[in-house]
Amino acid sequence: MKFGIFYEHQLPRPWNDGAEVRLFQEALDQVELADKLGIDYAWEVEHHFLEEYSHSSAPEIFLAACSQRTKKIRLGHGICLMPPKYNHPARVAERIATLDLVSNGRVEFGTGESASLMELGGFNVGFDPVEKRRMWKEGVEQCTNMMVMDPYPGFKGEFFEMPCRNVVPKPLQKPHPPLWVACSNRETIKMAARCGIGALTFAFVDPREARQWVDDYYRIFKEECVPIGHAVNPNVAMVTGFSLHADEAESRRRGEDGLRFFRYGLAHHYIFGEHRPGRTDIWANFEKARHALPPAGADHGIGTPDQLRTHLRQFEESGVDQTVFIQQGGRNKHEHICEALELFAEEVMPEFRQREIAREKRKQEELAPHIEKAMARKQAMKPMRDEEIPVFVALGRKVAEEGTGTERQKQNAKLWADAAKVTLSDPLRHNPKASVKQQEMDS
Repeated sequence: MKFGIFYEHQLPRPWNDGAEVRLFQEALDQVELADKLGIDYAWEVEHHFLEEYSHSSAPEIFLAACSQRTKKIRLGHGICLMPPKYNHPARVAERIATLDLVSNGRVEFGTGESASLMELGGFNVGFDPVEKRRMWKEGVEQCTNMMVMDPYPGFKGEFFEMPCRNVVPKPLQKPHPPLWVACSNRETIKMAARCGIGALTFAFVDPREARQWVDDYYRIFKEECVPIGHAVNPNVAMVTGFSLHADEAESRRRGEDGLRFFRYGLAHHYIFGEHRPGRTDIWANFEKARHALPPAGADHGIGTPDQLRTHLRQFEESGVDQTVFIQQGGRNKHEHICEALELFAEEVMPEFRQREIAREKRKQEELAPHIEKAMARKQAMKPMRDEEIPVFVALGRKVAEEGTGTERQKQNAKLWADAAKVTLSDPLRHNPKASVKQQEMDS
């Protein structure tokens, strides 16, 4: 089993001067440490307007910063919001490809929709879950086409349209970085399997229940998968809390409230809360409700190394491919997070690493024939023949030729049109003085 760390960039009130910059700089230090310790993934969310719960609205920038401070750790969007009103698919394709290039091919392309009123309403996306799912599908499918096709033929769909363009740059990973989707229930995990993409599960599933989710996923993947992208990524990742110390009581003191606030803040923005932008104090409300919230101990990844080892073995035995730690939550302290990561790498991670290599090899051998069948079922977008690729005239020339420009614009357009008829690779045809100089050099 592989391991990841997960960031919402939570910042409970009250907010002091320098709090946000400290939050981001400490997170960068944590990712750098995780890379040195051999943690496999760093996941970063995209959320908008979710005060206190998540101040991560530009994950591509944070992950780009991480890419320059790390060497091996995979950099994951957990997730990128795909309905076109959040992010135009071409802009997503450009950003993912650029991040893949600057990270030297370490991007994991997680996708999703969101279900909070603050985000959906803020971007006028709409609340209908069926329509949102269609938006997600259209955005993901076309985004992967843009990263692969040269040129992209253009598209006119239900939620966005654009003409033929060659979307550049292209990602380093071919055909594109591994695809994931955020899953909060079993129906979404089944959809992930049908689309041939990784299931990034945020449902805090009990390890015993995880077996059912994993079995559903791989059964459907083997039997029904029709890839939404140009490659498949059969993987199931599940989140858990994380706080580690030799003393169980100290581990809970350090990490229990962070995980409970994580879940409370999520429920506030997504389920029961009333929110006045810029004024509601979620942390204060959390403190009032703390006595009624369920505990979060060893069964949520919070405890001693032995307790965490037992917890993770249950996920491993259930067939989970990756466990993702929510270590940055509430008011969890930076130094405690770093100490826990170091203790995990020293006392817990090695035994799982030893088993992972053999497990991954068996998995790939088992899935190989099913992947071949899945790729054969995909109906790929038809590429354009050269003669079908349209020619686009530059705007200045277009304005002049249509007679809508000024006299100066028309004169400039004619000069540039005449220049375009000359082969630019031969400077002697443009500059007679250069010809004389060249003759002198030749002699």
